[in-house]
Amino acid sequence: MSEMNIPVVDLHDLSSPHGAAQRRAAEALTLGFGHYGLVYIKNHDIDPAELDTFYDAFLEFTGRDTAEKETLSRPDIWFQRGWTPPNTEKAVVAGEPDFKECYFAAPEPMDSVAAMQYPQVYADNIWPNDSESFRENYLDIGHQLHEIGLALLRGCARALGLEPYRFEAAVYGGPHVTRALRYIPLDETQVNRDDILWGEEHTDFNLLTLLPGGRFFDPSGARCPKPDARGGLYLRTRSTPEYPNGQMVQGTPPEGCIVSQVGQQLEILTGGTYLATPHVIKAPSLPGYSRTSMAHFIHLHAHQTLFPLEPFRTPQNIEAYSPPVLAGTYGLKTLVDIGLAPADTLNQLGYRHYDRLASIRASE
Repeated sequence: MSEMNIPVVDLHDLSSPHGAAQRRAAEALTLGFGHYGLVYIKNHDIDPAELDTFYDAFLEFTGRDTAEKETLSRPDIWFQRGWTPPNTEKAVVAGEPDFKECYFAAPEPMDSVAAMQYPQVYADNIWPNDSESFRENYLDIGHQLHEIGLALLRGCARALGLEPYRFEAAVYGGPHVTRALRYIPLDETQVNRDDILWGEEHTDFNLLTLLPGGRFFDPSGARCPKPDARGGLYLRTRSTPEYPNGQMVQGTPPEGCIVSQVGQQLEILTGGTYLATPHVIKAPSLPGYSRTSMAHFIHLHAHQTLFPLEPFRTPQNIEAYSPPVLAGTYGLKTLVDIGLAPADTLNQLGYRHYDRLASIRASE
């Protein structure tokens, strides 16, 4: 346990043939994903040196002229690949843009049929022409995080009493994406304000999120320790009678651990047994500091149905998570909600060939 009682999951326990080790992992997942929506992970084999190398290359890219970065910015695919400019994405509830710039890439093979149906979220990767190490390290770390996520999903299925590969089988060919982020420095007029945040409070809309850890940089651009206690990840726990709005706690992993969070898709499938983590990224109280981080988002395949699985279909859950919807459709709606996809995207849903009948009637 961490000082905030957020459990640590040992990946060795997840793959162990011993029942005691598997029970330890199941207990950690049950508490972590059930109350906090988050666990810490040890023995994950992510190399900090490789992560540093990637962050160095990413910072070199973000330091380029805006005009050059804009050649890799794709509003036509809703910024789902390549560079996302600052103040583009907003939280659904707060409606305020985040003070960050991002880069998206997909490290895993995707279903070619789904790519025809959802071309924006199943888009091909785009890369700077002169940064091979950036591309290679990006894809390698993204793939490693994906494999860790699959192991966690197998552990979740076991902890919940489901078939071992129930979740894992549902994500193959999905629109998984890895995101590099740079939280931009705030000036003296922006720090310590509740309405200006590196990342507004939100829940991730995917199945499972993996966070390998970020780096802080001082006003000169040099890497530095966390500048004060205020900056970093905060999460809201599940509500209790004592805390009906949950508690906001800081998510600071123990040394050598990475983080995994529950997304909305996993909350829906488990009927709320696992909690999609409301979380916020706060800047330090001192101006001029920046931060890099990385997140890998595991998604259900677009053809999977989002609705509580059979063991979780109580009358309350059926009402709370209805109506059933395809994961691909759910993703389109969410991208509209956060300001990346245009509102008329929703016109793609349903029958789109009324013009055929109109043409026939016009010719009669």
